[in-house]
Amino acid sequence: MEPIRVLQVVTIMNRGGLETMLMNYYRQIDRTRIQFDFMVHREEEGHYDKEIKDLGGNIYKMPPIKPGNYRRYFKMLDIFFESNKQYFIVHSHINENSSFVLKAAKKAGVPCRIAHSHLSDLGIDYKIPFRIYARLAMGNNPNSYFACSKEAGKWLFGSNRKRLNNIIVLNNAVNTKDFKYDKMTRKKMREDIGATEKQLVIGHIGRFNKQKNHSFLIDIFKEVSIQKPDSILILAGDGHLRKSIEKKVDDLGLNSNVKFLGVREDIPNLMQAMDVLLFPSLFEGLPVVLVEAQAAGLTSIVSDSITTETNVTGKITFESLASSPQKWANLILSSSYEHEDTAKVLSEKGYDTKTMSNWLTNYYMKSVSN
Repeated sequence: MEPIRVLQVVTIMNRGGLETMLMNYYRQIDRTRIQFDFMVHREEEGHYDKEIKDLGGNIYKMPPIKPGNYRRYFKMLDIFFESNKQYFIVHSHINENSSFVLKAAKKAGVPCRIAHSHLSDLGIDYKIPFRIYARLAMGNNPNSYFACSKEAGKWLFGSNRKRLNNIIVLNNAVNTKDFKYDKMTRKKMREDIGATEKQLVIGHIGRFNKQKNHSFLIDIFKEVSIQKPDSILILAGDGHLRKSIEKKVDDLGLNSNVKFLGVREDIPNLMQAMDVLLFPSLFEGLPVVLVEAQAAGLTSIVSDSITTETNVTGKITFESLASSPQKWANLILSSSYEHEDTAKVLSEKGYDTKTMSNWLTNYYMKSVSN
């Protein structure tokens, strides 16, 4: 019997939080029963594309979704679903733009149409009218509503009580075994980044974009370095704001203390090297990286714009973005740097990939049989 093929709809399969979560499930899921295919919205190759193909998945490329391209994009969606009638499940992760994909899927008679919210805000920019339009167009195009947190669900799907009662919070689970603390790994990784065991290593993982608030992060680290001059900040990720942050680091004279590591494939090992994770985002859904940090037993200092649902293990401290960089720095310097074993707690609360991939398999199977 052929496996049920589920179409996962994303922007591009790079090493972001959502994409990493999907790959966590994909690696663990029983692929004799469920197989993932991906609809992406970028022409360039994603970091996970080769692994997806190795696991038996197909990748379909669509153009970026933008206002001047709507008519062409809608037509391409209709053609896609007319030509690919094998999909009984479409699981869309592109937030408000899911309304367009799921409208085409509904038109084509796809029985299970999942809209999955991964953010609790999008900020303000020139696209906001189109984003509001897309969110209002959601209607009943989906017939299943997923979210990474209650706040993320409310943001995308509105405050309609009936709809909110039907939202399924699917935890951003991780493979906890990958993050188990290991002294030798820590020693090697700290050597690789040029840190001794006595130095304080602060870490951040995320794209260099407005949402991640890197400029404020550097302000905080500057205050840390005043009190503890040999501290090190490691920044994993890439993005369009990277060069401006590099310039700020240079202007503040922090070049020898801040390490720009780019996109990394060894996040579990990299977290072993850290003493604390710093995460002052302007907004998030429920960040996978904070679940990963907890799996590594790390203390995390994060902005209070992030939902408290994130604090699964009690290892997260929240602080206001209105507080001074000095107050944030004092929190970091007074934190515990011990890596605690949190695997049992995360598994019990549904944040281990194996447990949740079994749940997702059963959900997909029931959706097709109904």
